[in-house]
Amino acid sequence: MASNGSTTVGHPITCKAAIVWGPSEPLVVQEVRVDLPKRLEVRMKVLYTSICHTDLSAWKGENESQRAYPRILGHEAAGVVESVGEGVEDLKPGDHVVPIFTGECGSCSYCKSDMTNLCGDFRVNPLKSTMVGDGKTRFSAVGPTGGDPVPVYHFLNTSTFSEYTVLDSACVVKINPNAPLERMCLLSCGISTGVGAAWNTANVTEGSTVAIFGLGAVGLAVAEGSRLRGASKIIGVDINPDKFAKGEEMGITDFINSKECNKPVNQVIKEMTNGGVDYSFECAGNLDVLREAFISTHDGWGRTIVLGIHPTPRMLPLHPMELFDGRRITGCVFGDFKGKSQLPDIVDKCMKGEIKINFDGFITHELPFEEINQAFQLLEEGKSLRCLLHL
Repeated sequence: MASNGSTTVGHPITCKAAIVWGPSEPLVVQEVRVDLPKRLEVRMKVLYTSICHTDLSAWKGENESQRAYPRILGHEAAGVVESVGEGVEDLKPGDHVVPIFTGECGSCSYCKSDMTNLCGDFRVNPLKSTMVGDGKTRFSAVGPTGGDPVPVYHFLNTSTFSEYTVLDSACVVKINPNAPLERMCLLSCGISTGVGAAWNTANVTEGSTVAIFGLGAVGLAVAEGSRLRGASKIIGVDINPDKFAKGEEMGITDFINSKECNKPVNQVIKEMTNGGVDYSFECAGNLDVLREAFISTHDGWGRTIVLGIHPTPRMLPLHPMELFDGRRITGCVFGDFKGKSQLPDIVDKCMKGEIKINFDGFITHELPFEEINQAFQLLEEGKSLRCLLHL
C-alpha cells in the first residue's frame, strides 16, 4: 500500500479503495491503481470520508441512466494534497483540503456571477463518470474474476471511497490547517447543503417559521442553520420517531410523525402556524412529500426549497396557477455556497467561534474504512446520520 510523503509524487499509486461492481452488490475493498494527476488536476490523500444518501442511491442504481460500473463512490471527505498536475497554482502538496462535488473554476461566466454557485465546466453532474480534461478515468483495478485491470469510473467529481483520489483542482478547497479534518469532512456535502439552504437559498430570518420534511443529515443541517438564524418555530416531519431526539438537539421545536396524522400534514402545519410556515424544506426525495411541503407554506410569501434527490421520472406535482397565490419553489445545490471562494471563510469563522455549528452532533458512528459495507447498512436502516470512516 502507498505511504504518505514525497515518495509517491510523480508515480502511480497502488492503494485500497471500495469499488462497487454492480447495483446493490457489496462494495469490494481491494487494490486500485491511481494514476498521476494531469493538467489542472490534484491527487489527494483521503483521511476521512462519510456516506450520504446520494451514495446509497448510486450504489443501488436507483436511476438507471446514471449507472456506471465499476465505480468508486463517495463525495464527502477531508484529507491532504499529495501532488498536483501542471497549471495548478492555488494548491500544493501538504495542503489540508476538502473535496466538493460541484466545483468552482473561478473564471467562467457562471463563477463570476453572484446569482449562482454553479460552474460552467465543473458543476455537479451525476451522469459524468470520467475526468473533464480527457474523458478518461484515473483509476484501474482487476475485476472479481481476475484478468487485466479495467478502468474504474469516477463519481460526482470526487470518488472519496479510496485512500487516494484524483480530482479537478476546481473541486478541491484549501482550508485552515488547524481545523479538525474529521469534522470538516462534513462540509463536503451534508452540512454545507443544509445550512446553506437555510442561510443562502431561503435566507431564513429571525422569528420566522420553518418546516423540514425528512430528518436525515441534510434536513437536520437545515434545522441547525435555521436555529442559528433565530427561527422561532422549526417543525420536523419524518416517519421515523427515532430521529426526533436528535432533531431536538439540532434545534427542532416541534415534531410531526406523518404516519400518525389523521389529516394531511399540510393541514396540521397550518393549524400550528396560523396559516402555514414561512419556509419549507423538502429533504426526502419524494414527490408526494414535496407536494405537502409546498402547500404547507403560507400563501402570499411562503417559500419551498427542494433538497431531496428525486430518481423518479415524474414531474413536479404542482399546477402553474398555484404559484399565483404567492408561494415560490426553488432547488438548491450545495447550499448555494461557492465552494472554493466561500468555504474557507466558513471554516475560519468556525475556528474562531463566530459560527457555532454542531459538527459532532451529526457523526453518530465511526468505523475503519474496511467496514464500509456496515456503514452503508447503518444508513440504509436509518440508524446513522453520518458514519465517519477512517482511512
